[in-house]
Amino acid sequence: MIASAVSQFAVIQSAAHTFGLEVTPVSARDPAAIEATVTNFLRSSNGGLIVTASAFGSAERDMLVEIAARHRLPAVYPFDYFVRGGGLVSFGPDSVNQHRQAAAYIDRILKGERPGDLPVQAPTSYKTAINLKTAKALGLTVPPIILARADEVIE
Repeated sequence: MIASAVSQFAVIQSAAHTFGLEVTPVSARDPAAIEATVTNFLRSSNGGLIVTASAFGSAERDMLVEIAARHRLPAVYPFDYFVRGGGLVSFGPDSVNQHRQAAAYIDRILKGERPGDLPVQAPTSYKTAINLKTAKALGLTVPPIILARADEVIE
């Protein structure tokens, strides 16, 4: 498992336990391994896919979305660009806000602050995006309350 995904998985596992769900970590770093893992995973019923934030996932986002669609597997992604590319739903940091925060840090550094003295910051806002076309293709109905709370709905 990718190092950044380990902490993400721990949180997912904790939340899943609260709802009586079972989660299984998958560590795949190339398309063939992901295809094999998803195919094996599909042998169990009522499954879904949670893609954690990683450089690999971002680089292979089209492939991940395509595999989920081909296998009719509902999937949750870490960033809204997965949903714009055909993914079902995303919940993750607001990337525009993160870029603003980064720009503020650059400004402080250019004004003389030492980078090592700047605190590490977590995202301060998160976004939910839903692709209704993908939901329809999967035979899913998104409840109105979820649609109302989404930051972006793709029809």
